[in-house]
Amino acid sequence: MQSYPAVEDHGLIGDLQTAALIDSDGAIDWFCAPRFDSPSIFGALLDRRKGGHFQVAPDGIDYTSKQLYLPGTPILITRFHSADGVGELLDFMPVTGEHATDQHRLIRLVRMVRGSMRFRFDCRPRFNYGRDPYELEVHPEGDVFRSQTLSFTLCAFKNVERAFHVGDFHRDAEGVSASFTLHAGDIGGVSLETASPHAPRALSTEEACELLAETRDYWRRWVGGSSYTGRWREMVERSAMTLKLMTYAPTGALVAAPTAGLPEQVGGQRNWDYRFTWIRDASFSVHALLRLGFTDEAQKYLSWLGARITEARDGGQPLQIVYRIDGSPDLQEEVLGHLEGYRGSAPVRIGNGAAGQLQLDIYGEALVAFDLADREGLITPYRGWRKTAELMDWLCAHWDQPEDGIWETRSGRQDFTYGRMMSWVALDRAIRVAQRRGRPADITRWTAQRDAIYEQVMTRGFHPKRQAFVQHYDTDILDASLLAMAGLGFISPSDPMWESTLRAMDAELVSDSLVYRYDPKASPDGLAGTEGTFNMCTFWYVQALAQAGRLDDARLTFEKMLTYSNPLGLYSEEIAPTGQQIGNFPQAFSHLSLISTASHLDELLDQQR
Repeated sequence: MQSYPAVEDHGLIGDLQTAALIDSDGAIDWFCAPRFDSPSIFGALLDRRKGGHFQVAPDGIDYTSKQLYLPGTPILITRFHSADGVGELLDFMPVTGEHATDQHRLIRLVRMVRGSMRFRFDCRPRFNYGRDPYELEVHPEGDVFRSQTLSFTLCAFKNVERAFHVGDFHRDAEGVSASFTLHAGDIGGVSLETASPHAPRALSTEEACELLAETRDYWRRWVGGSSYTGRWREMVERSAMTLKLMTYAPTGALVAAPTAGLPEQVGGQRNWDYRFTWIRDASFSVHALLRLGFTDEAQKYLSWLGARITEARDGGQPLQIVYRIDGSPDLQEEVLGHLEGYRGSAPVRIGNGAAGQLQLDIYGEALVAFDLADREGLITPYRGWRKTAELMDWLCAHWDQPEDGIWETRSGRQDFTYGRMMSWVALDRAIRVAQRRGRPADITRWTAQRDAIYEQVMTRGFHPKRQAFVQHYDTDILDASLLAMAGLGFISPSDPMWESTLRAMDAELVSDSLVYRYDPKASPDGLAGTEGTFNMCTFWYVQALAQAGRLDDARLTFEKMLTYSNPLGLYSEEIAPTGQQIGNFPQAFSHLSLISTASHLDELLDQQR
């Protein structure tokens, strides 16, 4: 556990309330409980020495490993190959349901496929990001690790021939470990359960296999509800399951990523906590979910969003850009100075200070979600519509002001073109819903402000010398967020102003099909260093190419982008110049835009054929 594995050398498992990342050597490098945004129990991703881990791997032999998911599920299989045999580690979390609970179970099942192999498990928890001490209690069927805020039990499977039991545990100041040997056909393993109210009870192998079957069947039933039958079904369904894993079932809120502090540049300062629900990201999820036929999940999120709108308007405030998964607005940012950060990338931040920023684009994303849902028959109830109308009245009075922008820059507010354009989208979609459903609304005012925004963007957002729409009104810098302009109906794909913008982006922001958000050297964002290409922007670029009639280029770019996923089909936020994944992992933005892009590209390719 001395070196850091690559970000992409991990798989994700979860139970719809929290999640864990497991590397290709069988180590749980990240696990927070009882929720996504809770303090970590295992946090080796952020400090290999102080963060804590839980590894199950071959002991004292040379081996290679490969990972895959059990088809149609997020059950992670890590296969260990040695000269003496092949063994499999199956990691999964039984689904907890929609009622918030502190009890979460993680099962680590080991089975020997061929030959024999000696395994070792090493459990070294570090509660509260490594800040809280713990006591170890020894019981007849397992151990209890107890800190001042959380506890978990660790039990070996019982009734396992030639394996091990709790009496074989080695306990020291670092944690608990054990070694055991399995032969072909043997099954062994360990289970971890947080906040159990009972004394440790070891699972039998039969019970563990039953939990495996129940978890498998749940996920296969769920993904079987997808209506997608297009060209990239495997990748789309994997992205859908990944998004489901990042959704907090009790509220329907989607986290941007299940991790915190993974850098956008190794060794750099761009290290943020993404374990929260951004209005923007989650609103995009409605489009992706409805594309696949998952209306229940879309409805659950819309209810969560509606509650945030009601709270904001009742308090006379605008929407906050990001909330905790339970809807709480408190995201105070804190630096964990005792952790070195992933491969020395400090500071490590938890919480997120961007919560207080003004980002006008979120109203556009939210209203796109409402409009799409309304067209699918998910109609906003009366109270929800009244508060949404009040929000549009607020936007009419406040859209024409500097803001912080979609990329959450920390260098001062600007008149961002994307924020203005999305304000137009918000009013445009609100007008559509009001007219479609005959809802009460100040249509005259909304229309006048919508048209004023349009004229402003077209006259001030387009740079005559660059012949392109630019990041904000006082610069000539390009911004990949504007790739969405044509797709959202703000401008025609054949408009000369858009065609010249796309050519400018081709020349400046695109690198072998991958797309940078902007040039941080030319557009300072308040932080030192650089970053990689942004996965969501690359998918948006594919859609822009397709809308411009460049279908061959769009398909090739999309196929290239698929090669940058890890072997499990997972994407982080960005791609480094070396081709490695960087940023928090996996990233909802990336998977949302993959689903939407695949669906849109399928439709256009089918029409062409």
